[in-house]
Amino acid sequence: MTPVLTAAAYQPPAGAGTILGILAWCATAAGVAGLLIVGLNMAIQLNRGDPGEGGAHLRGVFFVTLGCLVASTAGPLVTFLGDLSLLGP
Repeated sequence: MTPVLTAAAYQPPAGAGTILGILAWCATAAGVAGLLIVGLNMAIQLNRGDPGEGGAHLRGVFFVTLGCLVASTAGPLVTFLGDLSLLGP
């Protein structure tokens, strides 16, 4: 009879929660900064009077919002999916 090797469940180190919290705050700060930059670009374009730049601004807001959405849902998604390690039979 061959012995079956099983892997132990992964236990993150003690500081992992702190690191994830810092990364979440950095993602939030980057999102706010991105929206501010898009808003500044919109104000500059309005001041210069260049027409037809609405699509570029909307695209910038969309990408910043999408990045914030991915960053904010990453943690809950990983928690929902649980342990995804490949364990043998």
